Amino acid sequence: MDRAKEQELAWLRTITGELSTLTLTRLDETLPWYGSMPPSRRSAVGLVAQTGITSFIQWYEDPTSTPWIASDVFSAAPRELLRSISLQETLQLIRVVVTVVEERVGPRSEALREAIMHYSRDVAFAAADVYARAAEARGLWDARLEALVVDSILTGESDDELPSRIAALGWHGDGEAAVLVGSAERTVDVDQLRRSARHAGADVLIGLQGTRLVLVLGRVDPAQQESSSATPAPEPLPFIEIATRLADGFSDGPLVLGPAVANLVDASRSARAALAGVAVARSWRKAPRPVLADDLLPERALAGDGLARRTLIEQIYEPLAAHSGELLETLWCYLDNGRSLEATARELFVHPNTVRYRLKKVSDVIGWNATGAREALILQSALIAGSIAQHGRRPSTQK
Repeated sequence: MDRAKEQELAWLRTITGELSTLTLTRLDETLPWYGSMPPSRRSAVGLVAQTGITSFIQWYEDPTSTPWIASDVFSAAPRELLRSISLQETLQLIRVVVTVVEERVGPRSEALREAIMHYSRDVAFAAADVYARAAEARGLWDARLEALVVDSILTGESDDELPSRIAALGWHGDGEAAVLVGSAERTVDVDQLRRSARHAGADVLIGLQGTRLVLVLGRVDPAQQESSSATPAPEPLPFIEIATRLADGFSDGPLVLGPAVANLVDASRSARAALAGVAVARSWRKAPRPVLADDLLPERALAGDGLARRTLIEQIYEPLAAHSGELLETLWCYLDNGRSLEATARELFVHPNTVRYRLKKVSDVIGWNATGAREALILQSALIAGSIAQHGRRPSTQK
């Protein structure tokens, strides 16, 4: 090292304190966000600035043997500091430090001025690297957390921590939720799925388990949207329409949408129905894609799905039995007679128009139309499951 450089290094070491004081004063004068920070954060930012000045002197002493010095500027920063100031604010901090050093040190020699330029470049790249690594780590953590939440929903093994985990993922759906299950390649474009879901007005959690792809869909309650906005919120799309828009992200094969539930915490019920539907979907030769899990209730019940049997009984058999034994008996007769109005009327000794009226009433009560072939199968399955549940025999009803 030549004598001139030794003298410059000795001089730099004598003005380190002065440079630190000038930098802190300039930060307070030029960066509003710095002045509004709590004292502990201001102290951390000041420590970064002082470390930058000290490391510049070390770097100037031997820039080839210590390429890590620029990155080491941020090693003294607490983790919470890197989370509380943005990359843009960090670059503003670097600019202030470099400007102060350049104004105070640059005029002394051309070598120092050039060294400041090179060092400021290295520090800027080091800052970008620090934030890139932090973003990558956060992305990996979010992916693991998302997989954990989806797995908890699928298994139904949720605990008191599930709501906080959902909140940590930034879930925006405050209303109903539903689970969509199908198959996909490991190279599925999850980012495209998220964009498609967002354009459909839905939030989504994604779980890829081998070749099985699970999407947990949610949407914001329209009433809450209207209360937070002066303009009326658009009517949310039905989940089956959202699922249709996302179908291209899945591979060929069954694609089943579970029933809507009140919120994401209760989505395990929708997941169980969707998984059971995927297992039997191929037994319906002309099943649509996607298909509702509740449209596969007969197949699921035959496969031993207890949830399907309970759904058939609770949503079809019990409401009819509670409303009117007459409606229940008419539906039995209509289905037993091959959906023939005339044959049903003869058996019940009523006019065919009376049968039509009662079938319409059945549809009003349970929301299923017995005149359609597929819905007739669902209704007959419900009647069988309900009668078995009631002492294993068909109940007798008085005409």
